[in-house]
Amino acid sequence: MNHQEQALGYPLGDFLPAPGTAHEVADGVRWIRLPLPFALDHVNAWLLRDEIDGREGWTVIDCGISRDTVKAQWESIFRDELQGLPVLRVLVTHMHPDHIGLADWICSRWQAPLWTSMTDYAVARWWSAAADEGLGGPTGQAAVDHFVRHGLRDPEALDKIRQRARYYPDLVPSVPASFVRVMDHDLVRIGGRDWRVIIGYGHAPEHISLYSADLNVLISGDMVLPRISTNVSVFSHEPEGNPLPLYLMSLDRYHDLPADVRVLPSHGRPFIGVHERIAQQRAHHAARLQEVVEACAEPCSAADIVPVLFRRELDLHQLTFAMGEALAHLHALYFEGVLSRRQDADGVVRFSRIA
Repeated sequence: MNHQEQALGYPLGDFLPAPGTAHEVADGVRWIRLPLPFALDHVNAWLLRDEIDGREGWTVIDCGISRDTVKAQWESIFRDELQGLPVLRVLVTHMHPDHIGLADWICSRWQAPLWTSMTDYAVARWWSAAADEGLGGPTGQAAVDHFVRHGLRDPEALDKIRQRARYYPDLVPSVPASFVRVMDHDLVRIGGRDWRVIIGYGHAPEHISLYSADLNVLISGDMVLPRISTNVSVFSHEPEGNPLPLYLMSLDRYHDLPADVRVLPSHGRPFIGVHERIAQQRAHHAARLQEVVEACAEPCSAADIVPVLFRRELDLHQLTFAMGEALAHLHALYFEGVLSRRQDADGVVRFSRIA
């Protein structure tokens, strides 16, 4: 545990739910931990006791990726953890594969509606249907062209990114044909309690977090995580995006929450200390931005900035997100007027500190 984690409280200690089980973390709220085949090896999902139109059952929040191993764990949960009651609704915090991947499978199995934000629903439908190379997502030919423009020239890495054109559709093979729209400040009634919707930007198009004042619980999704920094990236589908200021401004929306709110994150363990963690994230990005400014005393591409921000060896999956995050920091400084940019004769965009 690093010093930042030590500043947070972990009410369940080192406990982790066993595969295929659901552990109660608050009244009517259960924690599920699903596997991921990446360096980040898990995603948390939540099972909430519910009643809709007089029908008792459960609301599922987030679903994991479409893999047989994950489906098998859900089958165990359906068999052993639902008390013979149905899934009434699937609520997805955002459109990333580890959150929406099995939404259509669960919705279809239980004839349950999908609830999510309009933007994330639309992007998930778009990317899931993008079966041809380069039509969507952080991989494929469009991503190769984007990363080449920003200085990534390693042929092997580029070829692997090109070959992963089906990365998103493979993990999210389908998305429900209809959905229920969730918007900022909505009150979603779950199990007789109101959960206030907090929409955040920067990590995903329109990310949903949910806060219950009655339980003093925040389901934070990926917006506030206890151990890792939330990824904020510029990718090929929005090449002029400026997501980092959006992410940092979104963190203001948690300021009114009690200091002792129990945070249920999408990765890592439930914790207490949301304001401390947000302060850590602000300090982290301030320090990284300063390092980028100093590095850009000489012209730098996003590829040049990756080792400035990430001082460890990265696998290909991590590299694509590291490139996106490096560019997010460069764009934040460029749009603020701290850096200038130009495309050099080799076709690479480079950023320089303005004297």
